[in-house]
Parts: sequence; structure tokens; C-alpha cells
Amino acid sequence: MATPSYDALVELVRDKRIVALTGAGISTESGIPDYRGEGTARRARNPIQHAEFVGNEATRQRYWARSFVGWPRFNRAAPNDGHAALARLERAGLVHGVITQNVDRLHHRAGSVNVIELHGALQEARCLDCGAIEDRDELQTRLQQLNPTWTHRDAALAPDGDADLENTSAFRVATCSHCDGTLMPNVVFFGGSVPRQTVDAAWAMQAAADVLLVAGSSLTVFSGFRFVRKAAQQKLPIAIVNLGQTRGDELANVCIERSCGKCLSDLASDLLV
Repeated sequence: MATPSYDALVELVRDKRIVALTGAGISTESGIPDYRGEGTARRARNPIQHAEFVGNEATRQRYWARSFVGWPRFNRAAPNDGHAALARLERAGLVHGVITQNVDRLHHRAGSVNVIELHGALQEARCLDCGAIEDRDELQTRLQQLNPTWTHRDAALAPDGDADLENTSAFRVATCSHCDGTLMPNVVFFGGSVPRQTVDAAWAMQAAADVLLVAGSSLTVFSGFRFVRKAAQQKLPIAIVNLGQTRGDELANVCIERSCGKCLSDLASDLLV
């Protein structure tokens, strides 16, 4: 049975090479909503599916309209104390690297260097036809030129970095500036596959660590849970910091139900004395 003691967490990771696996719960304190945390039931919003985006023009129009409205606020989100703590621990040589399920790039902005983005990042768009990558800010400019009357629309920010917005049928979608092909955010939607090279790099990162620290993930999605499952199979110690229960609690040595910002900040302070 996992211990809920913070002191046990400190002792489990002290003098160890830590690999951190992070989820949406580490970014909620930056104002980015998640799908399964507090308030999820009120939002009652399902994630977009890969096949639906690729195969349905109306779905793509709806996505890009909502993304256009939500992008400025999503892009302004700043790293919080949890991101900063992991970056401090990496600079001190205690965190070997971060495997993140998030697409907000806040770990990079906090100063973390060795980061693997399992699901990509919304800061880029990718052409499904020619593979070209476009910076999301540049795409935002092109979308604004196509939809000048949408600039001042407002709606609540949603988990995908878009906005809760209806009636999107008048929105004009930009195409690839290289081949006029179909653009998609450079992320792995639900039902999509994480690139093999990304998974292999994450496995290698975990294999080089002495302990797995999960921060802010319910581990509901298999792409994250598999790292906890394999760590347990290989007898790699596991610590979980999350508000609420997770799919991996029964496999963990330590489970702390606290906010990531406060807990990771305390952990960095205690390990760096």
C-alpha cells in the first residue's frame, strides 16, 4: 500500500536520478483547464478525436475557429511553481528529464531542457499533406487576415487550448502556405498515435532514472500510464503527486494528494538544502 507521507516522498527521491512524468494537473495552476480535474463535470466536454479531425471538414473548421479565439490567452499562460521546481531540480542534476503529456510547452518556458513531449505542442501546426511545420503565432496572423471580424470574440478557455465557442460555420480555415494542404495542430489527438521515436526516447529516459515521479496526471490515458506500469514491472520506485486518485495509485510507493505547485516547490527546497 502506498504511503501518503510527504516525508516518505522526500526520502524516496533523495539522492536519486529522477524522471518526472507530468500531466494536465501541473498546468491547471497556470490557468489551463484539464479534462478530469476539479470542474470537469461542469464543463462536460469531450476531447477531439484524431479520425474526426482528419476526416471531417466541419470538425476542422470548428476546431480552428475555437483555437483562433482561445490561442491568445493559452499562449499567455505562464509557468507556475511546479514547472519552476522541476527546472530547478534539473539544473541541480537531480531531475534527469521530464516526460510530459502536456502540449503547452510550459516546462520549456520554465527552464527545463531535457523534455520529451509525448503529445506534441500546440505552438506548431503541421501540414497533413506535405509535412511542413508552421509556427502557431504565424498561423494566427494568417487566420486573423482571413477572419478580421473574429478578432475580438471572447469565450471561456478550454482544455485543448481553444475556446468554448459555438456557431463556427462562418470561420475561414487557413491552408498550408507551402502546398495548400490541410493543417493540423502538431499534437496527438485522442485516438492518434505517439510517434515511435518519441516513445523510444521516453523509454530510454526512464531507463536511465532511479525513480519515477508522476506530477499532475490521473494516468487515465494509456500513453502516460504505460510508464508507471513498466516502472512497477521493473521495480523502479514510483511517487505520485496529484489532486485526486489516479490509475497508478496501487502501483506507487508514495501517493501525495496535494497541488503540484506547492508540493514540488517544497520538494525542491528540501532536496536542495
